[in-house]
Amino acid sequence: MIKQPRYLKKGDKIAIVCPAKKLPGSIAPAIAILESWGLEVIIGKTVTAEHHQFAGDDALRAADLQGFLDDPEIKAIIAGRGGYGTVRIIDELDFTAFNKHPKWIVGFSDITVLLSHALAVLNTQSIHGQMPYTFTSATPESLTSLRKALFGEDLKYEYTPSFPGRSGDAKGVLIGGNLTLMQMLQGSVSEIDYTDKILFIEDVGEHEYAIDRMMRMLKRAGKLAKLKGLIVGAFNEVSEESIPFGASPEQVIWDIVKEYDYPVCFNFPVGHIDDNRAMVLGKAITLDITKKSIMLIQ
Repeated sequence: MIKQPRYLKKGDKIAIVCPAKKLPGSIAPAIAILESWGLEVIIGKTVTAEHHQFAGDDALRAADLQGFLDDPEIKAIIAGRGGYGTVRIIDELDFTAFNKHPKWIVGFSDITVLLSHALAVLNTQSIHGQMPYTFTSATPESLTSLRKALFGEDLKYEYTPSFPGRSGDAKGVLIGGNLTLMQMLQGSVSEIDYTDKILFIEDVGEHEYAIDRMMRMLKRAGKLAKLKGLIVGAFNEVSEESIPFGASPEQVIWDIVKEYDYPVCFNFPVGHIDDNRAMVLGKAITLDITKKSIMLIQ
């Protein structure tokens, strides 16, 4: 049974930490939004720390996160931003206290390492969603979805895709995150079991050949064959190469999974985009795909 952290209520304390890259400036607007939800926001030392491109050295980032993992008064931990660096500290963390009293871990991009670890090792749900660094550019809908996920309100997403997938419906536990990070975690203790799951993927700044390589690696490892469904989010900021690859990210992915029979949708509002909707990893969801519309209920 996958553990679900207690949903938040007004008056709860939450923490903001930076397990990876340093913040380029103030996140005061994001703090104000979180406080408007009735939450008391505690700021970690890493929010203002710097060590080259990181939010403090590895020791500081691990200690900052560890303190909030252990603190029973903190009901959720939100990563200030992604970047790179979480994998450098993940094996230094002690999740004993967290495992006894699970709390929400929130983030995306590089924070996929923490989200995947929470499900694979600790059998605990987490939230893939907007971070304080992205709050100022986030759509109101994406921030509302994060609030609903944290407070335990129902989430229902409906949209019309611009790239055709495969119709069908599926029910299963949701897994996923940044494709680069999920591929990097293969073979480690933080690797999620893909069998009978509904997978969502997204990435940013990766050439089509790199997306092709990562997807084929997952296919060769047997990760794609036993899914119940595939949700393809944003694959944006792909720079043009001098010699074109000959296929878009969507075409690359479809060519690799078209032989399977599970439902597949594209252009889902998740990833490095303003409309990055909250996704609860480890939660049982319903996915309904037709030629004209996509609906996800979690």
